[in-house]
Amino acid sequence: MQNAANLSYWEHQAFFGPADAVIVGAGLVGLTAALYLRQRRPAWRVVVLERGALPSGASTKNAGFACFGSISELLEQEKRGDLQATVAARWEGLARLRALLGDGALAYEPVGGYELFRRNEGALAAECRAKIDYFNRLLAPVVGHARTFRDASDEAGRFGFRGVGALLKNECEGSLDPGRLVRALLARAWAADVPVLTGCAVTALETTAGGARVRLANGAAIEAGRVLAATNAFAAELLPGLAVVPGRGQVLVTEPRPDVALRGTFHYDRGYAYFRQLPDHRLLLGGGRNLDFAAEETTAPGLTGRVQTYLEGLLREVIVPGPLPRIDYRWSGVMGFGPALAPLIDWVRPGVLAAVRCNGMGVALSAGTGWQAAEQLSGA
Repeated sequence: MQNAANLSYWEHQAFFGPADAVIVGAGLVGLTAALYLRQRRPAWRVVVLERGALPSGASTKNAGFACFGSISELLEQEKRGDLQATVAARWEGLARLRALLGDGALAYEPVGGYELFRRNEGALAAECRAKIDYFNRLLAPVVGHARTFRDASDEAGRFGFRGVGALLKNECEGSLDPGRLVRALLARAWAADVPVLTGCAVTALETTAGGARVRLANGAAIEAGRVLAATNAFAAELLPGLAVVPGRGQVLVTEPRPDVALRGTFHYDRGYAYFRQLPDHRLLLGGGRNLDFAAEETTAPGLTGRVQTYLEGLLREVIVPGPLPRIDYRWSGVMGFGPALAPLIDWVRPGVLAAVRCNGMGVALSAGTGWQAAEQLSGA
């Protein structure tokens, strides 16, 4: 980051001068909020700050699932609140994202999603199968389909899985390309005259008589009428005490496997494991944080032997039985979780709004969360 002492007059005026709104975090929520805010207040000066070269959490590191939950996930989530409202927020968020950018920009495909159950998981499979009609009735007013879920166990053979006893399909699930998604948001932001400044770490958010002040690690400070903290799992670094805890997700991608045909998105182990085949025939597989929640409750990037061994085992034992494919990519991303399933969108101090905690559903919730944040910012 360039030191503030060496910033030119032009840089101060064009990039670090006073702003009507400063958005901290150039992930999905931050960028969608910036675009919606620009639509509502076209005369405002809006600036987005990002400490990394790319978003630091999970926006460009997720698996690209356009989903709202498998049956086993929904069974658990129903215990925590109004499930119909929860799914509605996710479904409407996905629709908003697609409308904002267009399916082509997202590489969105309505491929459908499957949930796998191994033969030794018959009890869970039976419990989920018995809930198909119930969830179809519950979600029909939300998604507009009478039969969102169905038993697809007769399709297990065509995928070549080993040891899978049941498959349940979500007809309304899709996939997209997270990299293209963020590139499209960045292009739209710059085209809307919203500077997105990378390499700008924020060290403090201060309340002032005129709104807020954003202090940067390079010594600069931006005076703002209002600030949006859209840093998700990293929120506590700037706003201690928020009910947000990090959850790291580990992902790997194999060599191309043109001999495998897995059209769809796939969930396993109550959604804690997930995989899909990418357009270049590589297999993406992620998850496993439930093996050790405490170890994965971190914002630090990294991989663990326990999770990687688990993912590799799923690959060679279930997904593509036989020798382990060559692994060409491994990475981790960080999500934000909390006690409620709904995102936290609230004024946490005068002049500072937080829009965080997507609970692992950032792709589905980001546009709706950004839209709500923009509404609150524009009305402040």
